[in-house]
Amino acid sequence: MGMTSASQVPRLLALVPYLQAHPDADLAATAATFGVTTKQLMADLNVLWFCGLPGGMPGDLIEVDMDALENGTIRLSNAEFLARPLRFTMEEAMTLVVALRALEEMADAELAGSVRSARAKLEGLFGGADRVDVRVQAGEEAIRDQLSEAIEAGRAVDLTYHGASRGTATTPRVDPVRLATRDGYGYLVAWAHERAAWRTYRLDRVAGVRVRDEAVDDHGAAPALASGWLDERPNAVPVTLDLLPAGHWITEYHPTRSIRRLARGVWRVELLVADPGWLRRLLLRLGPAVVRVDPPEAAASAVDAAREALAAYATP
Repeated sequence: MGMTSASQVPRLLALVPYLQAHPDADLAATAATFGVTTKQLMADLNVLWFCGLPGGMPGDLIEVDMDALENGTIRLSNAEFLARPLRFTMEEAMTLVVALRALEEMADAELAGSVRSARAKLEGLFGGADRVDVRVQAGEEAIRDQLSEAIEAGRAVDLTYHGASRGTATTPRVDPVRLATRDGYGYLVAWAHERAAWRTYRLDRVAGVRVRDEAVDDHGAAPALASGWLDERPNAVPVTLDLLPAGHWITEYHPTRSIRRLARGVWRVELLVADPGWLRRLLLRLGPAVVRVDPPEAAASAVDAAREALAAYATP
Protein backbone atom coordinates (compact mmCIF):
# COMPACT_ATOMS: atom_id res chain seq x y z
CA MET A 1 0.00 0.00 0.00
CA GLY A 2 2.93 2.31 -0.64
CA MET A 3 0.91 4.77 -2.75
CA THR A 4 -2.01 5.20 -0.36
CA SER A 5 -2.57 8.32 1.73
CA ALA A 6 -2.29 8.46 5.51
CA SER A 7 -6.09 8.70 5.84
CA GLN A 8 -6.72 5.89 3.36
CA VAL A 9 -4.71 3.20 5.18
CA PRO A 10 -6.82 3.06 8.39
CA ARG A 11 -9.98 3.17 6.26
CA LEU A 12 -8.79 0.17 4.23
CA LEU A 13 -7.96 -1.76 7.39
CA ALA A 14 -11.50 -1.14 8.66
CA LEU A 15 -13.13 -1.66 5.25
CA VAL A 16 -12.03 -5.29 4.74
CA PRO A 17 -13.52 -6.73 7.96
CA TYR A 18 -16.65 -4.65 7.38
CA LEU A 19 -17.12 -6.15 3.91
CA GLN A 20 -16.47 -9.64 5.24
CA ALA A 21 -19.20 -9.10 7.84
CA HIS A 22 -21.55 -7.69 5.15
CA PRO A 23 -21.34 -9.95 2.08
CA ASP A 24 -22.53 -8.39 -1.19
CA ALA A 25 -22.60 -4.94 0.39
CA ASP A 26 -24.17 -2.10 -1.57
CA LEU A 27 -21.54 0.27 -3.01
CA ALA A 28 -23.39 3.53 -2.27
CA ALA A 29 -24.48 2.44 1.23
CA THR A 30 -20.92 1.38 2.12
CA ALA A 31 -19.52 4.69 0.90
CA ALA A 32 -22.03 6.53 3.10
CA THR A 33 -21.10 4.35 6.10
CA PHE A 34 -17.42 5.29 5.74
CA GLY A 35 -18.17 8.94 4.95
CA VAL A 36 -16.59 8.93 1.49
CA THR A 37 -17.86 9.27 -2.07
CA THR A 38 -18.48 6.23 -4.25
CA LYS A 39 -15.57 7.41 -6.41
CA GLN A 40 -13.23 7.32 -3.40
CA LEU A 41 -14.55 3.89 -2.36
CA MET A 42 -13.88 2.58 -5.87
CA ALA A 43 -10.32 3.89 -5.56
CA ASP A 44 -10.00 2.10 -2.20
CA LEU A 45 -11.16 -1.18 -3.73
CA ASN A 46 -8.67 -0.81 -6.57
CA VAL A 47 -5.92 -0.52 -3.95
CA LEU A 48 -7.18 -3.60 -2.10
CA TRP A 49 -6.91 -5.58 -5.32
CA PHE A 50 -3.11 -5.41 -4.98
CA CYS A 51 -2.87 -6.14 -1.23
CA GLY A 52 -1.82 -9.34 0.53
CA LEU A 53 0.50 -10.76 3.16
CA PRO A 54 4.27 -10.30 2.72
CA GLY A 55 5.83 -13.15 0.73
CA GLY A 56 2.56 -14.19 -0.86
CA MET A 57 2.12 -15.07 -4.52
CA PRO A 58 -0.05 -13.06 -6.95
CA GLY A 59 -2.85 -15.56 -6.43
CA ASP A 60 -2.83 -14.80 -2.68
CA LEU A 61 -3.82 -11.15 -3.10
CA ILE A 62 -7.26 -9.84 -2.13
CA GLU A 63 -9.71 -10.30 -4.99
CA VAL A 64 -12.53 -7.91 -5.88
CA ASP A 65 -15.35 -9.13 -8.13
CA MET A 66 -15.35 -6.34 -10.70
CA ASP A 67 -18.42 -7.68 -12.53
CA ALA A 68 -20.44 -7.44 -9.31
CA LEU A 69 -18.94 -4.02 -8.61
CA GLU A 70 -20.28 -2.69 -11.93
CA ASN A 71 -23.76 -3.57 -10.64
CA GLY A 72 -23.17 -1.71 -7.36
CA THR A 73 -22.32 -4.78 -5.25
CA ILE A 74 -19.01 -5.30 -3.40
CA ARG A 75 -17.76 -8.88 -3.19
CA LEU A 76 -14.32 -9.75 -1.74
CA SER A 77 -12.38 -13.00 -1.51
CA ASN A 78 -8.91 -14.05 -0.32
CA ALA A 79 -9.15 -11.52 2.53
CA GLU A 80 -9.50 -13.85 5.54
CA PHE A 81 -6.18 -12.64 7.01
CA LEU A 82 -7.85 -9.26 7.73
CA ALA A 83 -10.95 -10.64 9.40
CA ARG A 84 -10.50 -8.59 12.57
CA PRO A 85 -11.08 -4.82 12.59
CA LEU A 86 -8.29 -2.37 13.35
CA ARG A 87 -7.88 -1.85 17.10
CA PHE A 88 -7.86 1.56 18.72
CA THR A 89 -4.66 2.94 20.12
CA MET A 90 -4.87 4.44 23.62
CA GLU A 91 -4.83 7.96 22.14
CA GLU A 92 -7.63 7.14 19.67
CA ALA A 93 -9.76 5.57 22.39
CA MET A 94 -9.28 8.57 24.69
CA THR A 95 -10.20 10.95 21.86
CA LEU A 96 -13.37 8.98 21.19
CA VAL A 97 -14.32 8.92 24.87
CA VAL A 98 -13.93 12.70 25.10
CA ALA A 99 -16.15 13.14 22.03
CA LEU A 100 -18.76 10.74 23.42
CA ARG A 101 -18.84 12.52 26.79
CA ALA A 102 -19.40 15.86 25.06
CA LEU A 103 -22.09 14.33 22.84
CA GLU A 104 -23.77 12.75 25.87
CA GLU A 105 -24.25 16.16 27.47
CA MET A 106 -25.78 17.53 24.25
CA ALA A 107 -27.89 14.51 23.27
CA ASP A 108 -31.62 14.16 23.84
CA ALA A 109 -32.91 11.51 26.23
CA GLU A 110 -33.22 8.82 23.52
CA LEU A 111 -29.75 9.29 22.04
CA ALA A 112 -28.03 9.81 25.40
CA GLY A 113 -28.65 6.19 26.41
CA SER A 114 -26.91 4.84 23.31
CA VAL A 115 -24.00 7.26 23.71
CA ARG A 116 -23.64 6.33 27.39
CA SER A 117 -23.57 2.62 26.53
CA ALA A 118 -20.87 3.06 23.86
CA ARG A 119 -18.77 5.21 26.19
CA ALA A 120 -19.05 2.68 29.03
CA LYS A 121 -17.82 -0.12 26.76
CA LEU A 122 -14.79 1.90 25.69
CA GLU A 123 -13.95 2.97 29.23
CA GLY A 124 -14.31 -0.62 30.40
CA LEU A 125 -11.76 -1.77 27.83
CA PHE A 126 -8.97 0.64 28.72
CA GLY A 127 -9.97 1.94 32.16
CA GLY A 128 -10.43 5.57 31.12
CA ALA A 129 -13.41 6.41 33.35
CA ASP A 130 -11.31 8.36 35.86
CA ARG A 131 -9.06 10.01 33.24
CA VAL A 132 -11.60 12.04 31.29
CA ASP A 133 -13.85 14.81 32.55
CA VAL A 134 -15.89 16.84 30.06
CA ARG A 135 -18.26 19.67 30.87
CA VAL A 136 -20.41 21.29 28.20
CA GLN A 137 -22.55 24.31 29.11
CA ALA A 138 -25.57 23.14 27.15
CA GLY A 139 -28.53 24.37 29.17
CA GLU A 140 -31.46 22.27 30.39
CA GLU A 141 -32.01 18.77 29.02
CA ALA A 142 -35.75 19.44 28.62
CA ILE A 143 -35.03 22.46 26.42
CA ARG A 144 -32.58 20.46 24.28
CA ASP A 145 -35.25 17.75 23.90
CA GLN A 146 -37.82 20.33 22.74
CA LEU A 147 -35.40 21.79 20.22
CA SER A 148 -34.40 18.35 18.94
CA GLU A 149 -38.06 17.44 18.44
CA ALA A 150 -38.73 20.72 16.63
CA ILE A 151 -35.74 20.17 14.34
CA GLU A 152 -36.91 16.62 13.61
CA ALA A 153 -40.47 17.79 12.89
CA GLY A 154 -39.33 20.82 10.88
CA ARG A 155 -41.22 23.30 13.10
CA ALA A 156 -40.46 26.93 13.94
CA VAL A 157 -40.03 27.86 17.60
CA ASP A 158 -40.24 30.90 19.85
CA LEU A 159 -37.27 31.20 22.20
CA THR A 160 -37.05 32.96 25.52
CA TYR A 161 -33.44 34.05 25.27
CA HIS A 162 -31.11 35.93 27.62
CA GLY A 163 -28.46 37.42 25.32
CA ALA A 164 -25.16 38.82 26.50
CA SER A 165 -25.75 42.29 25.08
CA ARG A 166 -29.18 43.03 26.57
CA GLY A 167 -30.39 43.31 30.12
CA THR A 168 -33.76 41.68 29.45
CA ALA A 169 -34.90 38.49 27.79
CA THR A 170 -35.97 38.51 24.14
CA THR A 171 -38.39 36.18 22.36
CA PRO A 172 -37.05 35.62 18.85
CA ARG A 173 -38.94 33.37 16.44
CA VAL A 174 -36.49 31.08 14.68
CA ASP A 175 -36.33 28.12 12.34
CA PRO A 176 -34.04 25.68 14.20
CA VAL A 177 -31.59 23.65 12.12
CA ARG A 178 -29.15 21.84 14.41
CA LEU A 179 -27.55 21.62 17.86
CA ALA A 180 -23.77 21.73 18.07
CA THR A 181 -20.91 22.26 20.51
CA ARG A 182 -17.93 24.57 20.36
CA ASP A 183 -15.29 25.31 23.02
CA GLY A 184 -17.33 23.87 25.88
CA TYR A 185 -20.66 25.51 24.96
CA GLY A 186 -23.77 24.12 23.33
CA TYR A 187 -25.33 26.15 20.52
CA LEU A 188 -28.51 26.22 18.47
CA VAL A 189 -27.99 27.13 14.82
CA ALA A 190 -31.18 28.73 13.50
CA TRP A 191 -32.65 31.22 11.05
CA ALA A 192 -33.87 34.32 12.90
CA HIS A 193 -37.09 35.64 11.33
CA GLU A 194 -36.79 39.18 12.70
CA ARG A 195 -33.24 39.63 11.44
CA ALA A 196 -33.73 37.51 8.28
CA ALA A 197 -30.30 35.96 8.86
CA TRP A 198 -28.56 32.95 10.38
CA ARG A 199 -27.82 33.19 14.10
CA THR A 200 -26.33 30.99 16.80
CA TYR A 201 -27.88 30.90 20.29
CA ARG A 202 -26.09 29.60 23.36
CA LEU A 203 -28.19 26.85 24.87
CA ASP A 204 -27.39 27.82 28.45
CA ARG A 205 -29.09 31.18 27.74
CA VAL A 206 -32.29 29.67 26.37
CA ALA A 207 -34.82 29.87 29.20
CA GLY A 208 -37.83 28.57 27.30
CA VAL A 209 -39.02 27.08 24.01
CA ARG A 210 -42.48 27.16 22.44
CA VAL A 211 -42.90 24.99 19.37
CA ARG A 212 -45.12 26.63 16.75
CA ASP A 213 -47.49 25.00 14.25
CA GLU A 214 -45.74 26.63 11.29
CA ALA A 215 -43.26 24.59 9.28
CA VAL A 216 -39.74 25.96 8.79
CA ASP A 217 -38.89 27.63 5.49
CA ASP A 218 -36.03 26.70 3.18
CA HIS A 219 -33.20 29.16 3.85
CA GLY A 220 -30.43 27.21 2.13
CA ALA A 221 -27.47 25.65 3.87
CA ALA A 222 -26.73 26.87 7.39
CA PRO A 223 -23.17 28.13 8.03
CA ALA A 224 -20.79 25.80 9.84
CA LEU A 225 -20.45 26.63 13.53
CA ALA A 226 -16.68 26.20 13.29
CA SER A 227 -16.49 29.06 10.78
CA GLY A 228 -17.36 32.50 12.04
CA TRP A 229 -19.10 31.30 15.21
CA LEU A 230 -17.44 34.03 17.29
CA ASP A 231 -18.96 36.73 15.08
CA GLU A 232 -22.28 36.00 16.80
CA ARG A 233 -20.87 37.12 20.17
CA PRO A 234 -21.56 40.86 20.51
CA ASN A 235 -18.69 41.38 22.95
CA ALA A 236 -16.03 39.94 20.59
CA VAL A 237 -13.52 42.48 19.26
CA PRO A 238 -10.78 42.08 16.61
CA VAL A 239 -7.19 42.13 17.85
CA THR A 240 -4.14 42.08 15.56
CA LEU A 241 -0.81 40.57 16.62
CA ASP A 242 2.51 40.83 14.79
CA LEU A 243 4.41 37.67 15.65
CA LEU A 244 8.00 36.52 15.32
CA PRO A 245 8.59 32.87 14.25
CA ALA A 246 8.49 31.70 17.88
CA GLY A 247 4.84 32.75 18.06
CA HIS A 248 3.57 31.26 14.80
CA TRP A 249 2.21 28.22 16.67
CA ILE A 250 -0.95 30.06 17.77
CA THR A 251 -2.30 29.94 14.20
CA GLU A 252 -2.51 26.15 14.52
CA TYR A 253 -4.38 26.19 17.85
CA HIS A 254 -6.68 29.22 17.79
CA PRO A 255 -9.33 30.43 15.30
CA THR A 256 -8.05 33.36 13.23
CA ARG A 257 -9.74 35.87 10.93
CA SER A 258 -6.69 36.44 8.75
CA ILE A 259 -2.99 35.59 8.53
CA ARG A 260 -0.53 37.65 6.49
CA ARG A 261 3.21 37.33 6.15
CA LEU A 262 5.20 40.54 6.60
CA ALA A 263 8.90 41.21 6.05
CA ARG A 264 11.71 39.47 7.97
CA GLY A 265 9.69 36.47 9.11
CA VAL A 266 7.01 38.46 10.95
CA TRP A 267 3.40 37.30 10.60
CA ARG A 268 0.34 39.50 11.13
CA VAL A 269 -2.52 37.54 12.70
CA GLU A 270 -6.01 38.87 13.39
CA LEU A 271 -8.07 37.20 16.13
CA LEU A 272 -11.54 37.76 17.54
CA VAL A 273 -11.31 38.08 21.32
CA ALA A 274 -14.34 37.80 23.60
CA ASP A 275 -12.46 37.25 26.88
CA PRO A 276 -9.77 39.80 27.89
CA GLY A 277 -8.44 37.33 30.46
CA TRP A 278 -7.79 34.76 27.72
CA LEU A 279 -5.89 37.35 25.66
CA ARG A 280 -3.82 38.38 28.69
CA ARG A 281 -2.79 34.76 29.31
CA LEU A 282 -1.97 34.27 25.62
CA LEU A 283 0.21 37.41 25.46
CA LEU A 284 2.07 36.46 28.63
CA ARG A 285 2.72 33.02 27.16
CA LEU A 286 3.96 34.47 23.87
CA GLY A 287 6.20 37.02 25.60
CA PRO A 288 8.87 38.52 23.29
CA ALA A 289 7.43 36.66 20.28
CA VAL A 290 4.83 39.48 20.08
CA VAL A 291 6.26 42.64 18.50
CA ARG A 292 3.02 44.60 18.09
CA VAL A 293 -0.56 44.55 19.38
CA ASP A 294 -3.37 46.54 17.79
CA PRO A 295 -5.21 48.13 19.47
CA PRO A 296 -2.41 48.76 21.99
CA GLU A 297 -4.82 48.91 24.94
CA ALA A 298 -5.64 45.23 24.35
CA ALA A 299 -2.19 44.40 25.72
CA ALA A 300 -2.38 46.75 28.73
CA SER A 301 -3.36 44.15 31.32
CA ALA A 302 -0.70 41.72 30.07
CA VAL A 303 1.95 44.44 30.28
CA ASP A 304 0.86 45.34 33.83
CA ALA A 305 0.95 41.66 34.86
CA ALA A 306 4.44 41.24 33.39
CA ARG A 307 5.74 44.36 35.15
CA GLU A 308 4.24 43.21 38.45
CA ALA A 309 5.94 39.82 38.08
CA LEU A 310 9.29 41.44 37.27
CA ALA A 311 8.95 43.80 40.22
CA ALA A 312 8.47 40.82 42.51
CA TYR A 313 11.93 39.56 41.55
CA ALA A 314 13.46 42.89 42.58
CA THR A 315 11.81 42.80 46.02
CA PRO A 316 14.13 41.43 48.77
